[in-house]
Amino acid sequence: MLPRANWKGFLRLSLVTCPVALYPATSESEKITFNQINRETGHRIKYLKVDAETGDEVPAEDIVKGFKIDTDSYVTVEPEEIERIEIESSRTIEIDEFVDRADIDQRYVIRPYYLVPDGKMGHDAYAVIRETIRSMNKVAIGRLVLTSREHMIALEPLKKGLMGLLLRYSYEVRDEDDYFAGIKDAKVTKEMVDLAKHIVTQKSGVFDPEKFEDRYEAALTDLINAKRTGKTIKAKPRPSGENVIDLMDALKKSIADKRATPPASAKRKRRKKTASGQKEMLLPISGQGAAKKFTKAPAKSASGRKRKTA
Repeated sequence: MLPRANWKGFLRLSLVTCPVALYPATSESEKITFNQINRETGHRIKYLKVDAETGDEVPAEDIVKGFKIDTDSYVTVEPEEIERIEIESSRTIEIDEFVDRADIDQRYVIRPYYLVPDGKMGHDAYAVIRETIRSMNKVAIGRLVLTSREHMIALEPLKKGLMGLLLRYSYEVRDEDDYFAGIKDAKVTKEMVDLAKHIVTQKSGVFDPEKFEDRYEAALTDLINAKRTGKTIKAKPRPSGENVIDLMDALKKSIADKRATPPASAKRKRRKKTASGQKEMLLPISGQGAAKKFTKAPAKSASGRKRKTA
């Protein structure tokens, strides 16, 4: 089942229009999350919305948006007032222009989405727009209102559908010169570059995200499982970077380093254990085993221990 659409409306190229729905292309729901807990009672921490002056809790229906114009002065805006300023991109992605994919600086990309036909109507118009973009080898640029803001969106074909990249405006991207101005001009010899190129050649490959395991997430899983079985995990020594005195010597040592690295197939095999999400590696929770998939618990199980609930 598809998740709830973040946006629904129309995709339009001149007079060609079709109903579409926008879905997030990524998810972090499989990542381990923590609640804040009172150490003394074991209860969850609850956050309340309170008046900054009186300290009284304020119900949701009495909360409005406010724009700060002075220390204690705000211009308040009601929800219906915001709805009145609805612009065309609130309901329609109008394709404004077509550009080369290489023209889009990665700093402008916010996040990816999938744009699909909404319902049974408009599939033909959708296909025409998709195949036109594909045949021209271009990216379509339009605009839409999402999360109470208008964004640019770049649309490009992805298999049978369209992938949308939400883009920032130019004023949202900081000037790199403000950060790079202090970088000193260093003398780099051809020999240094050649040695570095050799290292790059040794490490070159084809990007496959399945070869990379989220090691921090795996470590969190180990920590949680260990604590539930009454074990403790000892802190590992922090890696210490060597003080590089001779850059040439460091480059030569890097090439001479014969330490074996696990083949891609081995990395992929390890990854399969967590392909459905790191949470599946957690020990089963009493009474909830049927709700989720979990790996088998070790011989020393926490099932007999009394779990403190919030």
